[in-house]
Amino acid sequence: MTSSQIASRKAPAKATELHAQASAQFATKLAATHALLQQAAAEYSPLTQASSLGAEDVVITHLINRLQLDIPVFVLETGALHTETLALLERTQAHSRAPIQVFRPVSESVIQFVREKGQDAIYQSMDLRKACCTVRKLEPLSRALKGQRAWITGLRQEQSAARAEVPLQDDSEVASKGLTKFNPLAQWTWGDVWHYIAENQVDYNPLHDQFFPSIGCAPCTRAISLGEEFRAGRWWWEDEAAKECGLHVKA
Repeated sequence: MTSSQIASRKAPAKATELHAQASAQFATKLAATHALLQQAAAEYSPLTQASSLGAEDVVITHLINRLQLDIPVFVLETGALHTETLALLERTQAHSRAPIQVFRPVSESVIQFVREKGQDAIYQSMDLRKACCTVRKLEPLSRALKGQRAWITGLRQEQSAARAEVPLQDDSEVASKGLTKFNPLAQWTWGDVWHYIAENQVDYNPLHDQFFPSIGCAPCTRAISLGEEFRAGRWWWEDEAAKECGLHVKA
């Protein structure tokens, strides 16, 4: 390839260039998000934000910091995250006003699972994949939420059919688990999310630039193609109706 050909090649478009497009109601939704986060901080302490370091979650963390709310953030470091995600975690810890807590699976449980089921067990059956999620995500999540009154997530109605009716405030598990869940971006579009990231120069996972809208563990996540749903790259070998790990599935 000649130097002129190299110079003429365009760098891949960034996610901010591809997706940043605010909806007509963005300002109203942003104001409502501010109000909900402030209400949650004032009325539901102690509470915490659950962050996967995906696009929605970095927006929420940025809002928590900008509004100077006393809401800590936790990340589940499963031991199987992409290097890009781990690098973003380090940067977030370095620059966030809100404390960033990291919860990891019990190493003996991970070792036992791999010893008994194998390194690639997740691809063999849905039950084994969910068992891996239990070890790497659900058990650490239970520790992260211990003693909390509420938690904040990046769930959006647009993400999948299973999440189409996600409310801004979910009290459905107060009786069983004592927890209220706040979903401050529930009504935001993908364009809203990226508009906020672009306008505020929010640091984000570079995997989003490689067509990863939803980012989980490395063995369980792939890029999506044009026309596929947001979560099509998660557990792509399984039935489309099973695109959850258990973090947001009611008992």
